[in-house]
Amino acid sequence: MKVKVMIEIAENGYSAYMATRHPQYGLIGEGKTVDETIADFKSSYEEMKSVIETSGREFIPAEFEFCYDMASFLEEFSKTFTLAGLERITGINQKQLGHYLSGSSKPRKATVDRMRDGLRRFTEELSAVNFIGD
Repeated sequence: MKVKVMIEIAENGYSAYMATRHPQYGLIGEGKTVDETIADFKSSYEEMKSVIETSGREFIPAEFEFCYDMASFLEEFSKTFTLAGLERITGINQKQLGHYLSGSSKPRKATVDRMRDGLRRFTEELSAVNFIGD
C-alpha cells in the first residue's frame, strides 16, 4: 500500500505524518532536521510492525512517499538555494517565496506545480552536465 507522508515545519524542527489513511495504523515522526524526522518516522514504522506481528496479527506493509509542504521545502533547502536563485529557477517572485517560507501565505496548486516543474527542469539540466575528463 502506498502512503503519502507530509513533512511540515514544527515548533522544534519538523514533523511527519501519514496523509493517506492506512487500515491498521497511523504514524508520526519528529526531528530537528528532515533526515532526523524521516528516520524517526521509519523507526515508528518498525516499532508498529513489531507490535502488530507480536500480537499475532498480519502486518499490512506500506510504501512511503514523503512530501514537503512549501514552507518546509523552502526551510530545508534554504542552505542550498537562495530565494533569488529559486526565483530564477521557478519564475516565482522571491517576495512571494518569502511569504510561503514564513507561513504567512500558502501557495495555490498552480504555484506548487510551477515550483515542481521549475525544479524538475533544473535537475534535468544539472543531470546533463558533463565535465572534461568524464
